Amino acid sequence: MNGFDLTILTFLTQHAFSAGLMTKTIKAIAGFYTFKGLVFIPILCWIWFKPHQHGEWDREVVIATLASGLLALVLGRLLAHYLPFRVRPIYNPDLHLHFPATEGEHELRFWSSFPSDHAMMWMSVATGIFLVSCRVGILAILYTAIFICAPRVYLGLHYPTDVIAGALIGVVVTYVMTSDFVRRPLAAPILRWIDKRPGLGYAMAFVLCFELVTQLDEVRILAQSVSKVVGHS
Repeated sequence: MNGFDLTILTFLTQHAFSAGLMTKTIKAIAGFYTFKGLVFIPILCWIWFKPHQHGEWDREVVIATLASGLLALVLGRLLAHYLPFRVRPIYNPDLHLHFPATEGEHELRFWSSFPSDHAMMWMSVATGIFLVSCRVGILAILYTAIFICAPRVYLGLHYPTDVIAGALIGVVVTYVMTSDFVRRPLAAPILRWIDKRPGLGYAMAFVLCFELVTQLDEVRILAQSVSKVVGHS
């Protein structure tokens, strides 16, 4: 445990947000999809449908941003699986800190804390928004830091360095995915396909946005259930 993480965790658990109502509010913010991805999807829709000042560039960035978010989520979970295991603060007895109990926290006991897939995914999306609109993007980045990353640190689900590293990786993923040599070959055929089949295209976009908001949680649960059934058969 480094001093940076310990100092912030000690401050949050012993000096900040001690009121019960504040703790319940933070739990709700951390647990509800409404306070996470559902905030960003309307912004991406606004970018998609607003009058184009840069031709198809805005829409290309939206496609690359959606791809970046999903890629960051998958990459985050792969890194957590293959990197050395890091126990989450809430399960680390060496910290001697008391964290608020969180619903469903038992499911995370065997998930490595590093890096934060929440920080990777939503900072990736916020970065894509920033590339189109600096003002809206700055708000999106601040929202990610305050309402997505910070609550998970306060609840003991991540160390500060988990979310910082995750956020930086998310930014890099979007930077690469929105670069000309990746964005254009990825987005151009998708845009042409949507122009030809807008009904099917927007229907699939809705499903993709839904999975982005829920962070593929139901897909993961379904895959785990199928794996258990196959394993016992």
